[in-house]
Amino acid sequence: MEHTDRAGRIAWFQEARFGMFIHWGLYSIPARGEWVRSWERISNEDYQPFFEEFNPSDYDPKAWARAAREAGMRYAVFTAKHHDGFCLFDSKLTDYKSTNTPAGRDLVREYLEAFRAEGLKVGLYFSIIDWHHPDFPHYGDRQHPERDNEAFRGVRHDFDNYLRYMHGQVEELVTGYGRIDLMWFDFSYDHMTGETWRATDLVRMIRRHQPHMIMDNRLEVSGEGFGSLLSGQPKEYAGDYVSPEQIIPPEGVLDINGKPVPWEACVTMNNHWGYTERDKFFKPAPMLIRKLVECVSKGGNLLLNVGPDARGMIPEQSLDILRQIGRWMKRNGESIYGCSPAGMDKPDFGRITRRGKTLYYHVFDNPIGYLPLSGLKPEQVESIRLLSSGAQMKIEKDWITNNYPDHVFTSFGPNPVLPDETDTVVAVRLKD
Repeated sequence: MEHTDRAGRIAWFQEARFGMFIHWGLYSIPARGEWVRSWERISNEDYQPFFEEFNPSDYDPKAWARAAREAGMRYAVFTAKHHDGFCLFDSKLTDYKSTNTPAGRDLVREYLEAFRAEGLKVGLYFSIIDWHHPDFPHYGDRQHPERDNEAFRGVRHDFDNYLRYMHGQVEELVTGYGRIDLMWFDFSYDHMTGETWRATDLVRMIRRHQPHMIMDNRLEVSGEGFGSLLSGQPKEYAGDYVSPEQIIPPEGVLDINGKPVPWEACVTMNNHWGYTERDKFFKPAPMLIRKLVECVSKGGNLLLNVGPDARGMIPEQSLDILRQIGRWMKRNGESIYGCSPAGMDKPDFGRITRRGKTLYYHVFDNPIGYLPLSGLKPEQVESIRLLSSGAQMKIEKDWITNNYPDHVFTSFGPNPVLPDETDTVVAVRLKD
């Protein structure tokens, strides 16, 4: 049975908790970031050589999918079309697509098949803005590459024609590629929001073809703002979750009635989404593991980005980070998948996630002596286990702990160094 209500549609997403974002396109050739056309005000003509050159001979989506699965990711989102308007799928509505480059391939179809084969949910990123299309506003727009080009002053654009094109491409994706689990729209800004995109019609068309599909909130907002999902009365095009970018909300996300709202933090591994040759500022794997835990402890997901290079290869630094995360997830993923906030105060040593009757204490800093299991009384505890091995841990009671009878203490033993210095997880099963 397909779910057509928000809570039903989003259930798999809140179980998955961890996904891969993939930013890839022509901008991987100049290798100065996915916004290079806007930042450097590059015209269509000056950008065209990258189209004529595009031939990622090492593109192997099966390898990407394996890397995602082995990292413990449960879904992925791939850039079917970014702001530069270049389509990585065989759109019948434009010639500006991968099948017309030396690559000669429908790269979206290959991605979908590879990731589905690894058992991952599949999502597509689709830019609702388009710097290549002649009827998308140029002069005076906030970010168009031709925004300052006097040659475009006074040019009249047929925005309705652009909307027909944009809607048509979305319909191609939701009718021609099998089941799509997620659509990641990007983005609204200034007056270009909501019904400017004929958003209600767009969402109704998508729901007609794929009623199960979830969507982010960016038909209504950009990364700034949350939209009507937080109003208690969401608009039809409000999406199913909010999408904070490059930040983890300090206290999770609640609507005006105090009810939790699904959310997903999208985060880069370095400082750019698209491949950037000189950006070597990668976040260490231990940091990203802890940030994943932080997201889950606040009721959110982490969508972690990779930016493959012009040859179609994920940078080795990114693959190494994914492998490290995967080793931790293999031992500790139970404390992530399907988990939610514990409804308890954050402990000094780390964070807590919860699934049903099990609390997962994520220990980032080793205590002096015994570990206090914050928020519990001894009579509530059925068992304590070291999650990574299943080894029994006990409630410790002696002359040191007796001064604190209303607290529960356990111990990692005499070694002052944590079993896992990144995050040692203690699973506490509560009595019924």
